Amino acid sequence: MSAALKEAGIHRPALVLDRDRLDGNIAAVRRKLHEGLALRIVDKSLPCIPLMRRVAGTFSADRIMSFHLPVTRVMLQAFPEADFLYGKPLPVAALRHEFNSARPEIGEMLAKRVVWLIDTEERLEHYAALATERGITLRFAFEVDTGMHRGGIADAEALKSLFDVSRRSPQLECEGIMGYEAHIPEIPGLFGGAEGEHEKVAERLHAFAAALPPECRRIVNTGGSKTSVTYRPDGMINEVSMGSGFVKPTDFDVKALAELKPAIFIATPVLKIVEARLPGPLLVTRFLQALGMFPRKGCFLYSGKWYARPAWPEGMKENDIWGLSSNQQLMGLPSGCDLKVDDVAFFRPTQSEAVLQQFGAIAVYSGGRIVENWDVLPTG
Repeated sequence: MSAALKEAGIHRPALVLDRDRLDGNIAAVRRKLHEGLALRIVDKSLPCIPLMRRVAGTFSADRIMSFHLPVTRVMLQAFPEADFLYGKPLPVAALRHEFNSARPEIGEMLAKRVVWLIDTEERLEHYAALATERGITLRFAFEVDTGMHRGGIADAEALKSLFDVSRRSPQLECEGIMGYEAHIPEIPGLFGGAEGEHEKVAERLHAFAAALPPECRRIVNTGGSKTSVTYRPDGMINEVSMGSGFVKPTDFDVKALAELKPAIFIATPVLKIVEARLPGPLLVTRFLQALGMFPRKGCFLYSGKWYARPAWPEGMKENDIWGLSSNQQLMGLPSGCDLKVDDVAFFRPTQSEAVLQQFGAIAVYSGGRIVENWDVLPTG
């Protein structure tokens, strides 16, 4: 990959996507995802049209989960057949502004092809007022609390009550529920572990869905990259969401995705190789080195301070005493490391959302070469 970047004339920090690994991950998810469950691709995690298309094409996916109006606007045009579900509730003022400022055809798509998220009676009333004000029908789903406690409707009884309120507004159309459950892998064994929590989440989702009439549960959505492949069709849950898992940043090094390989990397040139030393008396540096708290050898990189962890050369580490830098980041090196000035150091992002948009076009690596550059979406 280092040689490929140099051959392509890329001598700056870059986000590199290993397309061959991406394709392998897509194939693995396809094998693991149970038939009968639709896949909803998460655009915030893959904010790049060619990347989204590569995933969607394999799954023939026509469902997207969106989170940010500037991105939604682009995705609506890029995927004209797709149905959109929002992954978080938006302030009604943001939606009103979008309708007021967007071209008429965009406004029509926002009304017809997007399912908005409702989490409280107050938000329901705001959206009903907006629909009445504009003379349109707004589609919505209820955000429900699966046990993660990040908001959402608390229980099935509260959902039924709020659904009854929604029926007073003929310009609101209920499509179902969305229940995110990123907490599942984090539950310790003392409290039932991930498997026990998975069962509890499924029970809660069943109860929530049963509170709605069948025609109002077209969408019963759950899952994320860490859990989607663990669900089976059960007569109620009908779709799962996934995004980051396809490129596998470090936060997604979990058992369910063990078959997948890391496919995105931050590559950056090495500017300096140094005998590491702190400002001030040399004695302080030597003392901290003797304690193993400060490296004897180091390098300074072109930029830094990313949501990322060192990947290569092996043994390269950040140092808490020196700290991080967005300009020239110091990295400690093991004594036998033969890294040289103008070599390339690599990091694995901890997440894909936001990070993929920090470097301009993505350098696409395949077969030992940089073969394409994929534009990313604006952050808005």
